[in-house]
Amino acid sequence: MCAICAKAGGWRRAVASPHHEGRSAEPALPPQRAAETPDEALRLLMEGNARYVANEPMERDYSAGRPSRALGQAPFASILGCADSRVLAEMAFDRGPGDLFVVRVAGNFVTEKGLGSLEFGAAMLGTKVIMVLGHTQCGAVDATVRALQTGETYPGHIGHLVDSMAPGIRPVLAEPGDDLNHRAMLANVRYNVEVLRTASPILAELIAKGQLRVEGGVYDLATGRVELL
Repeated sequence: MCAICAKAGGWRRAVASPHHEGRSAEPALPPQRAAETPDEALRLLMEGNARYVANEPMERDYSAGRPSRALGQAPFASILGCADSRVLAEMAFDRGPGDLFVVRVAGNFVTEKGLGSLEFGAAMLGTKVIMVLGHTQCGAVDATVRALQTGETYPGHIGHLVDSMAPGIRPVLAEPGDDLNHRAMLANVRYNVEVLRTASPILAELIAKGQLRVEGGVYDLATGRVELL
């Protein structure tokens, strides 16, 4: 083993170079998808979240896969998540680069462009599960609740977010119960799950064939745990 490899502790395979007894570099291969069925894909997500919650993430060499990822991508799951800076899908599910195809917008709701991105992920890249990932203490949800209750308006294009989220949240205002904002967050996730499950032609057809699942989840900011809905 050369001095450079020994210094690295030997845990990484040395990249072939002129210093390695004349061996030629092995060609990079395209990445392989980590899961090929919807059930397996969901299992990998939840197992990764359990590692994240326990603070036991897998050790990774993020540079090792770059040549492979330059040849293509094969994500196994798509995440429709909130733009909130505290909710990072790759960390929450303990996955590395190339594993997740992530679409983010404040309030984790389906937009036309977001739907097109998720369709691309499923039809062209082969993702097996789409998770709509909401989170506790969501500011976009809270703003929508206030707007629906008081008629409050917001500057710039922020009002467009509220208008887009209102259909999924409005029914909750008429229901009894405590913690309105939390119930509104759950309703927003469930509403957008249904939007995706019935999105024709691409997603609905893949779901009907058993090649795709759409699930809802809620990320708890305090614990990092994701609960399926």
